[in-house]
Amino acid sequence: MYERNYKLLRSKFGEFFFPTLFTSMAGNICLFVDGLMVSFLLGASNLAPIQIVAPVITFVNLIYWMIGLGGSVLCSVSKAEFDDERSNGYFSVSIISLVSIGILITILGLLFSGNIAHFLCLSQPELVFDVSSYFIALIIGMPFLCYMMSLSYFIRADGIPSLPFRAILVANIVNICFDVIYIKFFGMGISGAALATSTGYIVGSILISYYFIKKERTLEFIKLKVNSFFNFLKKIMTSGFSSASTQLYLTLKLLVINFLVGLTIGKSGVVAFSICYNSLFILYIFLIGTAQTMSPIVSVYFKEEDYSGVDYVVKRSLKIVLASSLALSVLFIVYPQALLFLYSVKNPADVPVVLNALRIFAISYAGTAITFLYTFYSQAIQKNQLSTIISLLEGFVLPISAAAILSYPLGGNGIWISFAIAEALTIVFIFFYSRYINKKTDGEYTGFFINKHNDDNVFEHTISGDVEDAVNLSRDVQDYLKDNKSATFVSLAIEEMLVNIINTNESVDTIDVIVRDNKDNILISIKDTGVEFNPVIENEELKFDNIAVLNKIADKIDYSRVLGLNSTVITIKN
Repeated sequence: MYERNYKLLRSKFGEFFFPTLFTSMAGNICLFVDGLMVSFLLGASNLAPIQIVAPVITFVNLIYWMIGLGGSVLCSVSKAEFDDERSNGYFSVSIISLVSIGILITILGLLFSGNIAHFLCLSQPELVFDVSSYFIALIIGMPFLCYMMSLSYFIRADGIPSLPFRAILVANIVNICFDVIYIKFFGMGISGAALATSTGYIVGSILISYYFIKKERTLEFIKLKVNSFFNFLKKIMTSGFSSASTQLYLTLKLLVINFLVGLTIGKSGVVAFSICYNSLFILYIFLIGTAQTMSPIVSVYFKEEDYSGVDYVVKRSLKIVLASSLALSVLFIVYPQALLFLYSVKNPADVPVVLNALRIFAISYAGTAITFLYTFYSQAIQKNQLSTIISLLEGFVLPISAAAILSYPLGGNGIWISFAIAEALTIVFIFFYSRYINKKTDGEYTGFFINKHNDDNVFEHTISGDVEDAVNLSRDVQDYLKDNKSATFVSLAIEEMLVNIINTNESVDTIDVIVRDNKDNILISIKDTGVEFNPVIENEELKFDNIAVLNKIADKIDYSRVLGLNSTVITIKN
């Protein structure tokens, strides 16, 4: 008797995870190192202007997350539904919209740079000049950032995860190298750090465009009417806002916290908050890498009602983010001096403030990991309203409320504690919400992640790429369905499909077969990692190609190449 061993999912998760993790690492480590370079070359006090401009970056992140990530998830879902035209529509609208918006942001930023700098420096007016210089040089690169990051989401969804990693890695290496060139050799000061960042975005955009000449890509630009374009854009923004809203609330949170810290503690507090915020870049390597690996896989498997597959991916993702967050939390609570050394914090007024802030702030890491992952998960299973509520609570309402309330009696400590309180209360909300959904659906949705379970009439199997295994499995399925009049047809359809997959490939390690016995029909879902093979199209060059038999047996066959897998769904009516 065959059982599902999740080898295919484990392999696919690993295939996506490591390039995505390295892509996240390339982005976040280089942002972390970028701050170190500024501290080393210009002094830790110059972290304050960078921290004050941080809300601008998170606002741009909001735009490309909402449209780029939202569009890529819908693109994956469309592929799972075997609708290539719609998936290309989401791709076209997302990329065109983001490049246009990026250009608009740059134009408006340059026109109103003085007003923006004064607004950002309400509690620290003496920093207006430095903030303005940094902002102007940074805003030039925004169209390239939007293009590079949004395209990376679609490339990963198209099953080519290594290209975004290489492009973003090179972009950030260029950034760090030009930090030294612009600051040390050209004497450009803090504006040189921003210009180096923009230079990196430009180089990364050029490299990631190599996607358009790759033979294995499946996405392409298509022409759309104006009404269709904006209908697509509305759906994309609605889908993407739930997870992207984390960046909106982060933008607002940074504006308020920067103001409160500057007002309550002064410039030393802003430096401390900058280092605390930069410490999150290390954590987000694992959080973003894991969440963006999980999201497209969960969206496809949930759409196909493969709930045990969803459960496997979510549990694997949760273990990774919890392990990484707890390890970093312990490290910075026990030894916060490491970051002081790295950031060259030597001012006697800054040292105790930074040490204290880091120890308290690090308590929030594990909570951040859980809520961050849950936000992406909610979007992947199309529960956008829940994702938005979680983002609003964790990213804005709870931390700002706690900071505003606690800063008065506890001073700076109240602000640092507010982050951990916000995460804890958000997790409590998720727990009670999941219990409510469980009762409301009479147990249909269960657990903290409110996932469904495969019914008793669903049979899951994994075989290796061996003809004998394929024949034996088809017989076992016939035994499962012995009381069903279509059992013989189902058995024959599975055997024909599996044998053709095996013969089409030199080797294929794992094939997942799921058989769902519904009232009106039987659905056979088959996934394999082999070369592209569409059973609807008969190949006369293959002598062993008996796929014509399958097409006569089946009432409907749907095929798509999704997540780098052949995904075939065969329908046989009862």
